[in-house]
Amino acid sequence: YQRRVRGDTPVRYMGYANEVGEAFRHLVHRNVVRFSYLLSGGYVVADATSKARVSDVPVRTFADVLVWQGLASVLIPGLTINRLCWALGRAKVRPAVVTGVGLAAIPFIIKPIDTAVDEGMERVVRPYILDHVKF
Repeated sequence: YQRRVRGDTPVRYMGYANEVGEAFRHLVHRNVVRFSYLLSGGYVVADATSKARVSDVPVRTFADVLVWQGLASVLIPGLTINRLCWALGRAKVRPAVVTGVGLAAIPFIIKPIDTAVDEGMERVVRPYILDHVKF
């Protein structure tokens, strides 16, 4: 029985590190935020690798999971929390409140982002990109 990184182990929580880092951006040194992206990126590669290892088409699976996780776990949620916290900071909200709102927003953005990335992958990335690349 192969354990999956995303759903079956505590490693899956690394995927949220960049969102937490973005929420804390107003309170910590920028290198802490950068490190949070390193953790999230590590999670994305670990998840893609674990799924590719048990696939009949490992390179395609790796590419598919890497793109999906890169968008749904790193790029879009990181940008969303970054812009939310940036806007609150511009409105002169106290940094601790900015961080609290950023952290509180994380559970609410996950499902809509995952759904949007699923749709984008099904409608664009898989049929027009991944299906035409020779793996």
